[in-house]
Amino acid sequence: MSGPYFIRGSVSLPEAELMWRFSRSSGPGGQHVNTSDSRVELRFDLAKTEALPEVWKARALERLASRLVDGVVSVWASEHRSQWRNRETAAVRLAALLAEASAPPPKPRRATKIPRGINERRLREKKQRSQTKGGRSGRGWD
Repeated sequence: MSGPYFIRGSVSLPEAELMWRFSRSSGPGGQHVNTSDSRVELRFDLAKTEALPEVWKARALERLASRLVDGVVSVWASEHRSQWRNRETAAVRLAALLAEASAPPPKPRRATKIPRGINERRLREKKQRSQTKGGRSGRGWD
């Protein structure tokens, strides 16, 4: 593996906690695909890991609740014919998934009041447009 795979900052996926499983992949490869286990399933026990800070872990557990099976998150990769490239893809995918799930929530939007000048200009332009369109009707030409 070309790891370590960084989640965010200096926090990375610990190689010892990654569980790999290989199986036969569908897709391109001809006869080769029937004999090689190139499909990769990468599993990571999110509930028991010590690699993530507690705050990140709590956020990730909450956000990934629908994807977890007994606290374990799984990622698959079978795009490539090579098992090695599928391993790389799965590890990068898992790191990106954990980075997104453990990210802090966005700052709440602060409501601001629309300046009076902008509102007046909008109404003035609206009235001007109305007069332009009203002038196109044939009424009043008697």
